[in-house]
Amino acid sequence: GSVTAMTVFFPLDTARLRLQVDEKRKSKTTPAVLLEIIKEEGLLAPYRGWFPVISSLCCSNFVYFYTFNSLKALWVKGQHSTTGKDLVLGVVAGVVNVLLTTPLWVVNTRLKLQGAKFRNEDIVPTNYKGIIDAFHQIMRDEGVLALWNGTFPSLLLVFNPAIQFMFYEGFKRKLLKKQLQLTSLDAFVIGAVAKAVATTVTYPLQTVQSILRFGRHRLNPENRTLGSLRNVLYLLQQRVRRFGLMGLYKGLEAKLLQTVLTAALMFLVYEKLAAATFTVMGLKHSRRH
Repeated sequence: GSVTAMTVFFPLDTARLRLQVDEKRKSKTTPAVLLEIIKEEGLLAPYRGWFPVISSLCCSNFVYFYTFNSLKALWVKGQHSTTGKDLVLGVVAGVVNVLLTTPLWVVNTRLKLQGAKFRNEDIVPTNYKGIIDAFHQIMRDEGVLALWNGTFPSLLLVFNPAIQFMFYEGFKRKLLKKQLQLTSLDAFVIGAVAKAVATTVTYPLQTVQSILRFGRHRLNPENRTLGSLRNVLYLLQQRVRRFGLMGLYKGLEAKLLQTVLTAALMFLVYEKLAAATFTVMGLKHSRRH
C-alpha cells in the first residue's frame, strides 16, 4: 500500500523537492509547477528517481520496524506495552533508521534532481549513471561523510511522529467527549489533520534537510559546497533574509497534498488487500471502529 501510494503521488514529491532546493524557482500552485517541469524536461521528468526512492523507502521501513519490534521484544518481554514505552521505542528506532539509511536518501535526492532545469546558477550539476555510481562519485569527490549530509535535521525530524501523536490524541479526546467511539472516517480525518499540523511545524527542517542532502549549492561569497551540519542555522537565516518567513515553506502545499492523499490511498489499498486475503483464506474480515 505504501509503495503504491508513493508511486501514484510521486510527482507531488518532485514538485516539493524542486521548490525546496531551487531557491530561485517561483512558488506557484503544485499543478503549475508540475506542468512547468513537464514542459521543460519531458513527460517522465516528475517520475525521475522513482526507483532509488522506492528502494530507500523499503529499506527505511524495514530498518525502522525491525529495530522497533526487536527493542520492544527485549524491553516489554511479554508484558503489556504502554503508550510511553512505544513513544520512546519509536524515537530510538527513528534515530537508528536515520543513522543507517541517510546515505540512501542522500543518493536518491541527487538522482531525483539530476537533469533538472534549475533557476539557481549556484547549483553544481551532477552526472551519475545510477545508484552505485552516485555512491562512488560522492565518496570520491566529497568524502564519505558527505553521505550523511542532513543527518542533524533528520534526527530532529524523528520527533515529527511524536508531534503528530500528541495532536491526534488531543483531537481524539475532544471527539470522545461528544460520542462513545470513533468511526473509521473520524480516525482518518483526525489522523490527516494531526499529520498536516506536524508537517507544517517541522517543514522548515525538512527544507534544510533536502538542501543538505542535495549538497550541490555553493555558499557565496566563499564559493564552497555545502556539506557540514553547522550550515543548518546559516541556511535558515539566509532563507528568511532573502524570501521572508514564507521562504521556509516553499513546496508545503505539495507536501501536504502528498501526505494526505498518500495516507488515504495507502489505507484504501490496505483494506482491499486485507479483504481479498481474508476471502481467499475463507475467513470473515471483521471491521472494528
